[in-house]
Amino acid sequence: MNPIFLVVGPPAVGKSTTSRALAARFPRGLHIPVDDIRNMVVSGIVLPGAAWSDDLTQQVTLARTSVVHMALTYHSAGFVVAIDDFWDPNHRSDYRALLSHPDIHKIVLYPGQGEAHRRNLERSGEGPARAYIDEGVRIVYQQLNAAIPQLVQEGWLVVDTTALTVEATVTRILQRMAAGG
Repeated sequence: MNPIFLVVGPPAVGKSTTSRALAARFPRGLHIPVDDIRNMVVSGIVLPGAAWSDDLTQQVTLARTSVVHMALTYHSAGFVVAIDDFWDPNHRSDYRALLSHPDIHKIVLYPGQGEAHRRNLERSGEGPARAYIDEGVRIVYQQLNAAIPQLVQEGWLVVDTTALTVEATVTRILQRMAAGG
């Protein structure tokens, strides 16, 4: 049985790095970053912000729908799949086909907000991307703080990565998976 990992969290918390490292632990692993699928839009891409337009909602839904099909296709061919995506309180409807899959492992990377801010600064420097991502960090932490208890009840593994390396995070995820969680 090959797992499918759905790794979500706020901006700049290491979702892509962790997902890639997670997939690499298996002989046949595939990492699918939803942002990369969205960035395939050549003209007319809409970036997330405080206000979600209909165009943004459509683009995010299209990317997630494509990722679900891709994940299921590779999974049926014997690959372990690790998907990374930003936290969105409405993402569950986009991932419905995966969330009920028997091989799914749902993970929220959730370092302290100060650590997410620090990682964002390290990643994006002082340019315009920093302000954009910092706003995203603030918004997502507001939403996630309220949602964490429900996510835990729904079987999501919430990993505080504030003091963990990528390898330690991957090890914790795999240990939890082996324990049946």
